Amino acid sequence: MDKILLVDDEIELANMIKEYLTNEGFDVQVKHTLSDGKNLFDRNSFNAVILDINLPDGSGLDLCKYIRDKSDLPIIMLSARSGDVDKIMGLGLGSDDYITKPFSASELSARIRAHINRYNRLSNNKDEHRRIKKFKDLVIDVESYEVYLKDKKLNLTAKEFQILDYLSDHPNRVFTREQLFNYIWGYDDFGDINTVTVHIRKIREQIETNSKNPIYITTIWGVGYKFENPE
Repeated sequence: MDKILLVDDEIELANMIKEYLTNEGFDVQVKHTLSDGKNLFDRNSFNAVILDINLPDGSGLDLCKYIRDKSDLPIIMLSARSGDVDKIMGLGLGSDDYITKPFSASELSARIRAHINRYNRLSNNKDEHRRIKKFKDLVIDVESYEVYLKDKKLNLTAKEFQILDYLSDHPNRVFTREQLFNYIWGYDDFGDINTVTVHIRKIREQIETNSKNPIYITTIWGVGYKFENPE
């Protein structure tokens, strides 16, 4: 269910919008001031934001800029004024759309859905281009050699990253220590094959909640290791 942040000081209108969008399948969180909207945004994840320009403690345009500096999610501005200045300022600060009051709730719902769908398509294309792999709470950014667990960046060495990247490219496929050693270090390297075991242990210490009971990299006794994609 897509989660929407609505910040509007007109309580009756805000409740009407929330009721309609909720019936359309959205989860709508409502605040009536700039400060409350900012605090709620900072504490939660949303799929889109709807902002009134005129708020009792400031301008929705300032909140728009604040949110845009932190996120690329869709922002729709609402205003009782039809002047081009507000419209230009709103779009210039990073909003994706602008609706003048009064408006149709069905039109607002359609625009929100269209912007969310577009945002999701662009995000998926960006992730595919950058080769970002996601497995439950684990995110592997191949391009930047970065790994995140529950949004926390991990500190893997280059070899540790290469092992994790290679295993995750072939989920549910079992690799022997010899195969991993030859792929990562190369056939001409005369190092100790036990280094694979050491590297696997160090990787698990970072990506597994319980390294002794791993869910990502499991041991197939007598054979080797495989990467699993936990649901």
